[in-house]
Order: sequence, then C-alpha cells, then structure tokens
Amino acid sequence: MPRLFALFRDVRVVRLLVQLAFLALIALLASWLYGNYVENTKRLEFGFDFLSSTSGFTVSEGLPHKRTDSNLYLFLVGVANSLRVIVVGIVLASLLGLVAGVARLSRNWLIQKIATVYVETIRNTPLLVQLFFWYTATFLKLPPVRQAVELPWGIYLSQRGLVLPRPYLTEGAGVWGLALLVGLALGAVVYVARRRHLKRVDRPGSPLLWGLGVFALVAGVGWLLAPTSPIAWERATLGRFNFQGGLQLSPEFAALLTGLVVYTGAFIAEIVRGGILAVSKGQREAALALGLTGYQTLRLVILPQALRVIVPPVTSQYLNLAKNSSLAVAVGYPDLFSVAQTIINKTGREVEMILVIMASYLSMSLLTSLLMNWYNRRIRFVER
Repeated sequence: MPRLFALFRDVRVVRLLVQLAFLALIALLASWLYGNYVENTKRLEFGFDFLSSTSGFTVSEGLPHKRTDSNLYLFLVGVANSLRVIVVGIVLASLLGLVAGVARLSRNWLIQKIATVYVETIRNTPLLVQLFFWYTATFLKLPPVRQAVELPWGIYLSQRGLVLPRPYLTEGAGVWGLALLVGLALGAVVYVARRRHLKRVDRPGSPLLWGLGVFALVAGVGWLLAPTSPIAWERATLGRFNFQGGLQLSPEFAALLTGLVVYTGAFIAEIVRGGILAVSKGQREAALALGLTGYQTLRLVILPQALRVIVPPVTSQYLNLAKNSSLAVAVGYPDLFSVAQTIINKTGREVEMILVIMASYLSMSLLTSLLMNWYNRRIRFVER
C-alpha cells in the first residue's frame, strides 16, 4: 500500500494519468457525437455518389463549364477560383507587408506615420467590414462601362471590374520554349557547380544568382532567335454592352483580393518590423562601417538575418489568408465555399459537403505549411 501511494506521488505518473483521463473524455465525447449523428440521420443515406450527378447550375466566373457538368467539376471550379485568390493574395500581401514594415522604421517622419496609420487602422478593423467597403463603396461606385476610366497600357476600370491586356503565345513560342528548357538545364548545372566551388574554397557567395543569370541569358537569346515575338498582348475593346477581349477581372474578385491583401499585409508589416528590430544593432553599425549603403545594409545584412524570425509567423498569416478567403460569399465571389453551399442547397448533403470543404482547406493549409517549413529549414542558422 505505501508503494501505491508513493507511485501516485510521482509527478510523471500523475501527468500520465491526467493525459489518459483527458483522452478518455475526448473519446466519450466523440462517441456521443457520433451516436447523436447516427440517430438523427438513420433515415438518410450517406455517400459521395451525388458528386457525379449533373449539377444543373453555373457560376459567374472561373474555368469553362456548363450546366450538364457534374457537381464535382463545379466544386473544382470553385477550388480553382479560391486558389487564384489565395496565390495572388499571398504574393501581393507579402510585398505590401515588406514595404509597410520597412516604412514603419523609416527615418522619414511622413512615411513612418503613413505606414503606422495604415497598420493600426487595418489591424483593428474587421475583415468583413473592409470587404463590404471595397465592394460597395469602391468598386461598385466606379463609372459605368461607357465612361470607364482608361489607364496606361490598355487598362480600364469600371463597374464591371478591372480589364487588363491578356498575354497569349504566338508561333515563335515553340523556339522560345525550347530555349527555356535549355536555359533551365544549364542554369541548374551552373548552380550546382558554383555551389560546390564555394563550398570547396570555403567562401561566401550566391550560386542561385549565377544559375538565374545563365537561365536569363539563354532565355533572352531564345527570344531574339524566335521568328516572331513569342508573347503578344490582346487589348480589350469596348463593345456594345461590355469590353471584348483582354483579361477581365470581376468587381467581386477585385474586392476580395484587395481586402485580403490590405488586411493580411498589415499583419505581415508588424511581423517584418519585429523581425528587423530583432537583429542586433551592431550588425547595422558594422555594415555601415564597411561602407555599405542603407539599401545594401537592409538587403545583404538585416533582412537575411531577420527572415529567420519572420518566416514562422508569416506562415500563420498565409494560412489565415487562405481561410479568410471563405468570406468571398459576402461579396458574391464564387469560391469553393460558395459553390459548395449551392451544391448543398440542391442535393441536401450537408455532412458530406462539409467534410469535402474541410478536406479542401486542410489540404491547402498543409501544402502551404509544408512549403514554408521547407523554406524555413533552408534559411535557419546552423551552428557548427
């Protein structure tokens, strides 16, 4: 008996018992939820065969589709629309956050205050409110198509959205494509050779720049040798009711993308500012003592070290952007969540579609985390 009491006084045993009790509680809760689900849906069928049936509806934009396509294909159209917003949003939010974060540390009083007002205002305003502002108070207030605002390079702004020149491949694209493949192979060879050389002589350097330089050189030569320009631009023309040709971005897409970029960029800006401040002040002083300019100090000394602090929290912001894209339903953009809601209304398969939605967002989040964790391992400091 004393041994039993002594066993329960062991901290490791107590911790193990508490964890086992917590797991048992979770198992009981899961069992109750499953039983409740079975009891309420015992008269309903469970399966995903409805995904192969005819959808009977279309969405306003996305991949080419028709009413006779399956529910699965229409859902994939929504997934493609979501990915378009997420990928472009991550790139633009990263650039905006980097600029705003550096601007918050600027010695210029006006630039610093503008960046501070932007960050503090956006971070303390709900994203849904911002989306309504960009959609109803900005893009829907633009002039009609006939009075569209014409910007340089064939860009137009109107209530129908943003119209850009659309690139397309010409007959010379084949020669240029071959040059790109050759340049990619040569660039990889140069990168590996340069990296081994720098490692052998134990000197710092950037083998990636050498590889990219060779690739760019071969690509440029291939462009010049092509019989015609490999890429041409199709500019939009004003038709009777709307623009014809070009790349047309709907106001719903533009509002959602703008809202996500501006909102996420404000959080990334604070992360960038914190990462820069985490670098020792002596690093900046040493770089300036060597004669480096302020831009060179930031690019070559400060940011490479700050990235080790910046990347992990920025990964969380990328995941938040992907999940916040589900607010597209508020502005009428047909993302995967909006299309899934339509499928639910037509088929009545709520549980199955919710599982599909969860699996879709989980897959995108895990892929983003995988790529960012790989990059984080590449830049982390390895002690000797």
